[in-house]
Amino acid sequence: MTPAEAGAAGQLRGLTAAEVAERVARGQVNDVPVRSSRTTGEIIRANVLTLFNGIIGTLFAIILVVGPIQDGLFGFVIIANALIGIVQELRAKKTLDSLAVIGESRPTVRRDGVSSEVPTSSLVLDDLIELGPGDKVVVDGVVTEAESLEVDESLLTGEADPVLKHPGDQVMSGSFVVAGGGSFTATKVGREAYAAKLAEEASRFTLVHSELRNGISKILKYCIILMIPAAIGLIISQLVVERADTFEAIRRMVAGIVVMVPEGLVLLTSVAFAIGVIRLGRQQCLVQELPAIEGLARVDVVCLDKTGTLTEGGMDVAELRMLDGAGSDEAHLRQVLGVLGQSDPHPNASLRALINAWPAPEGWHCTDPIPFSSARKYSGATLHSPGGPAGTWLLGAPDVLLPAGHPALAEVDGLNAQGLRVLLAGRAEEPAGTEAVSPVALIVLEQRLRPEAADTLRYFAAQNVDAKVISGDNAVSVGAVAMKLGLPGADRPVDARKLPTDPGELATAVERGTVFGRVTPQQKREMVGALQARGHNVAMTGDGVNDVLALKDADIGVSMGSGSEATKGVAQIVLLNNSFATLPSVVAEGRRVIGNIERIANLFLTKTVYSVFMAFAVIISQVPYPFLPRHLTLLSALTIGIPAFFLALAPNRERARPHFVRRVMRLAVPFGLIAGAATFTTYLLARSYYGATEATRTAETSAATLTLFLLALWVLAIIARPYTWWRIALLAAMCAGFLTVLVTPWLQTFFALNLSGLAMPWAAVALAGAGIVGLEAAWRIIPRYWPDLPTSPH
Repeated sequence: MTPAEAGAAGQLRGLTAAEVAERVARGQVNDVPVRSSRTTGEIIRANVLTLFNGIIGTLFAIILVVGPIQDGLFGFVIIANALIGIVQELRAKKTLDSLAVIGESRPTVRRDGVSSEVPTSSLVLDDLIELGPGDKVVVDGVVTEAESLEVDESLLTGEADPVLKHPGDQVMSGSFVVAGGGSFTATKVGREAYAAKLAEEASRFTLVHSELRNGISKILKYCIILMIPAAIGLIISQLVVERADTFEAIRRMVAGIVVMVPEGLVLLTSVAFAIGVIRLGRQQCLVQELPAIEGLARVDVVCLDKTGTLTEGGMDVAELRMLDGAGSDEAHLRQVLGVLGQSDPHPNASLRALINAWPAPEGWHCTDPIPFSSARKYSGATLHSPGGPAGTWLLGAPDVLLPAGHPALAEVDGLNAQGLRVLLAGRAEEPAGTEAVSPVALIVLEQRLRPEAADTLRYFAAQNVDAKVISGDNAVSVGAVAMKLGLPGADRPVDARKLPTDPGELATAVERGTVFGRVTPQQKREMVGALQARGHNVAMTGDGVNDVLALKDADIGVSMGSGSEATKGVAQIVLLNNSFATLPSVVAEGRRVIGNIERIANLFLTKTVYSVFMAFAVIISQVPYPFLPRHLTLLSALTIGIPAFFLALAPNRERARPHFVRRVMRLAVPFGLIAGAATFTTYLLARSYYGATEATRTAETSAATLTLFLLALWVLAIIARPYTWWRIALLAAMCAGFLTVLVTPWLQTFFALNLSGLAMPWAAVALAGAGIVGLEAAWRIIPRYWPDLPTSPH
């Protein structure tokens, strides 16, 4: 053996254990960041180092100086909130990280001549990595071996056609194999790889692109804009009004500012998402990008690949049907089919069915293999039998290999109408062409329907989500399968080869149709784009390499855990249990998060509006602020904080809608103004009734507190509709909590609440009643002018 041959042979054996250890020691390892989660430090910082925590912390420090401690209760609430947020997000991180290990890509690496699967993070420079259909190219490299190796680089370059690779050609991380096989030597690993930086930026666990989170950020921005002038005016006003008692002025100034801060809104949003991740994790559902929980809830069209989604991946040979004039006996054909099955080193489900039915005979070998690809819809090879002449055979879709109108196609249509998959075996002049195929036989395959598919399709129909089946198989066969599952419109399947190419006409055709067959990977992508252009939120599910482009472009991509590495790599959600029935749970979690955060956002923003209103009213009226911090801490806990935790985690089946901020503002602003006006009116009336002296201040504050509690409780009652037993119990418990404070002497002293006499307390109740009438009127009238508001959340 020459030195060059020895070097080539060594290269094909891969690295030795010593060479791997040497590269690990040098740090030449594929140390890419974990996609699924933030670090513990990032989680702690995100929950502690926030603008509002800074504001609250400063005010808490002020109260610790001026006292008493009961006016600093809000500080302990913030500490508890931060701890709850950290604990829940760490639980979510643990769930995500454990699931990510299960769903992690494990490329096959050849070391010391032995092939084995290793974690992506264990790859080192110069590793020899094997490739097959559906495999991701996880690091940059140079092709070492190639057997009809076709690589799709469209996710990197935008070029739709697969590239045929030869030894010596470069492959880039982020591309994937669509046909054939081979191996490549890693030349760049870790953050040096072509797609690593892009993946690090685009795939990090984040809420940045969440419409819900963006809406909350906008709401918080409005709050800050309102808070700044109100807080400055309140500070000046209280120091001027309370000149005799600076500490009292400071306490009331702090009360006015603290109540403006919607501190729990961000916390509850994070907690709601985190608990959603934990719940889905228990069902073996890996959420690779957190906003995907929210995104799937906004979906109104779900595109389904048939194979692997509606049907299980495996198939069984039902029948071998010889065609008239085939010129070949069945025994010989069975041998041919066994060899064709073995000719592809990476067989798909159809070829595996042939391998299981007809093992390859001894002594045969093949040359010029053409691996199957979704774009071609056939495979082939030149077969050499022992002592016999060579012959070229093709195996694939009958309507692709045969011209339109061929007599055999009528027989195929009848089988397709029964939901069977049909392959044609035929002789050809040469492997590369289908012009002169002599049909020999039809191979009839039975597809195994997923038992949960029918119920899942019914769920989507009940939720007004259109389901569309987009498959590369024969349209009639796909329609028959969909009909067995009860999908409306499945009796009118569409052959995608007849779809218009004009984007507008394509969008119309896709909107009207339900079942599409003979769809190429590029067409799947175009169909998703056409639906999005019409304003639809589109989810795409699939497990094969032909689904990758559509999954990447869809608003939400969902992959099966058994799917190809490329498919799992681009999907936001991976169903590790391979159960289509998990999708309704993901939708339900998203709807729960969005619908409930919208509810509690109304509570928090209502509080901000009425607090800002009262701050400006105090500034204009030049009177002491009505409340101490302890009063507003009590009211916030009973009418917002405690109920919001229960409401945020409750079931909610309403489909998510856009314009989150607008819907919340249109309810919270009038609610807050009504509550603020009624409360301040009660306060002014009480000051007039009691005499507005230092001795009567507790009575004045108590009357205003009673009015505000009743109005805030009624806002909660409106937001909690429609009522269930636990929601009624929640309202009753909050009411009982406030009454307990009013009738328990030591709590009266602690919270500085004492309703004096009968006239003023009843006047406070009457003014609250008038405010309640206003709240109900706003709830009923506003939706008439802005119909997108939720009149009765479910």
